[in-house]
Amino acid sequence: MGLPTGIRTLDDALGGLQPGRFYLVAAAPGAGSSLIATAAARTSALDQHQPVLYAASGLTRADIAARIVAAHLPVDYRRLRAGRLTPTEQDDTAALHHHLAQAPLYIDDGTDLTTDAIAESVPDLPGLALVVVDRLQTTEDPRLPLSGPAQITDAAQALAHLARTHELPVLAAVDTDDPHLIAALSLDLTITLTRDADQIHATITERDLGPQATLTLHADLAHARITDPTHTYASPTPALKTPPTPPAATPPTPAQTPQAPLQAPTSPPPDPIPSEPAPTAHTAAPRRPSPRRTAPPPPEGGYANRDYSYFTGMITRAVDEALHDHDGDIAAATEALVKKAVPNAMALFEATRVGGNYEHTVYPETLEFLRKKSKDGADEIWEGRHNWTNTRLTESLQNGTHPPITVNALDTNASFLSAFKTHLPIGALIHDPNGGFDPKRSGIYRLPARPTWHHPHLPDPIGNRREDGPVLLDDATIRLLIRCARLGLCEAPHITERWTSGASEGLLEKFRRVLTEARANAIEADDTVTIEYIKAMYSKFTSTIGESSVNRDIRRPDWMHIIRSQAFANLWYKSHRAHSNGLTVVRVRGTDELHVAGDWRTVFTEGRLTTQMKQKDQYTLPRKSAR
Repeated sequence: MGLPTGIRTLDDALGGLQPGRFYLVAAAPGAGSSLIATAAARTSALDQHQPVLYAASGLTRADIAARIVAAHLPVDYRRLRAGRLTPTEQDDTAALHHHLAQAPLYIDDGTDLTTDAIAESVPDLPGLALVVVDRLQTTEDPRLPLSGPAQITDAAQALAHLARTHELPVLAAVDTDDPHLIAALSLDLTITLTRDADQIHATITERDLGPQATLTLHADLAHARITDPTHTYASPTPALKTPPTPPAATPPTPAQTPQAPLQAPTSPPPDPIPSEPAPTAHTAAPRRPSPRRTAPPPPEGGYANRDYSYFTGMITRAVDEALHDHDGDIAAATEALVKKAVPNAMALFEATRVGGNYEHTVYPETLEFLRKKSKDGADEIWEGRHNWTNTRLTESLQNGTHPPITVNALDTNASFLSAFKTHLPIGALIHDPNGGFDPKRSGIYRLPARPTWHHPHLPDPIGNRREDGPVLLDDATIRLLIRCARLGLCEAPHITERWTSGASEGLLEKFRRVLTEARANAIEADDTVTIEYIKAMYSKFTSTIGESSVNRDIRRPDWMHIIRSQAFANLWYKSHRAHSNGLTVVRVRGTDELHVAGDWRTVFTEGRLTTQMKQKDQYTLPRKSAR
């Protein structure tokens, strides 16, 4: 018996999905071919714990995840997508989350999805048991390589070859039941579906032997699934209350297009965030599951008077489990948590996005100037990185025209975490050759030359680079330059071209608030394990959302640049605040290092919270020469 599809009637007729065979499920739109694909994937990955590659063409990760959750519990699909689950359904959904997080289901919804990309990914997923392609589209779409009659023919033959050469079952859905097109494909085995109200008739045909069986299945569209005719839908799967633990699987990233583990919608309490414009693209964000939870208490206190205990509980449980697994060894538990920081940060981020008004783009096409020129190289974006010293002051100190000063080396707290409050592009970046700036959009901007800066007592807002010619700046740096222009410190940036999308400052806001609250609680409790874990989560989130093999859930190098530049901009704002309040700015480094002379505690609050500053060192300038 091969891999089950989850539909017993179909499995009995096929003998399961056999290694080396290609199965084409052909049906007109709305007749259920995609639901067969989803059923096979979720049964193999969730119930059998077998690695599955799910190649989604024309569908998003959110579409697939929502169908899997609705079918597996089951829960009403439309209310799930609308975020209108009952408290009981929320609890049932939460019970599924841990199980989903461990499932070896790898979803690729990249815009450049081709059969070559699928084939290149297969060897990089150890133990791969099933490939699902959902779906081949008969109407040609220039944005979808797996569309159009000619492309479908080539794709079907390539997928059949993939199944034979890798000894894998490959199942693909196609959105037509046209007998002439299906016959022209000349495939070994096809399953043709026709729908009659809530009944689906499935005809299994072999090329050399003709029709082999005709089955009647049930279309349970309310739960986004196809079932056996006698299937009942009374209650969630009992096994979900104590989900089994599948074998650990950490496959390397495929070379062509990264795949991400299944990420399923959750239903935590909604949290109002700043209004967000409609997206300009529709590639969906993944929804990673979170651990099972009990119903949260009524909101009381917390960050900004919101109750984030559901989300902070995800952090607490991870820390508790790590300490338990390492017998209370703080160093070992911390090391283990840091290693899990990337997937756990993505899980938390995606959980905080549930209930949002849109799906942000996860894998937009990477523009050429956002691509690294080598494995360890950089792209073409110019960040406002600080490495500045007040040279006029130091020269005066060295020649004796300025008396010695006492310098306080200050450190900002969690600079990247604070930088999550920034304007991020929601969708793919769209080119506008006319340039200009629209505060409702965000992205990358071209300036004909580096803006000039004539203030020796303040750092240059775009850093120390001194290259000639046009420069590419991200949104956070442009907004800083506009702010400086309004302060009368420089000319407004002259933008000749831009690549932007509709923007939201609230996209990471809930994520930021949750981490900020959890960090503040850990500081109060002197919980070093949680503090280091949270630090790893926000810092690694920032560093891996670009071109990184460590994070397969998202590829947004534009976000990475904007967040980092926002951290640089935030430090510039602090230096300007210090200067405006009578302090002497001596040095500015990176995202968090500010050296000032004067009574800094009259300007900044001392402490370890994100809104506070702490003193790391104090020294005198000019430094005494060593003898």
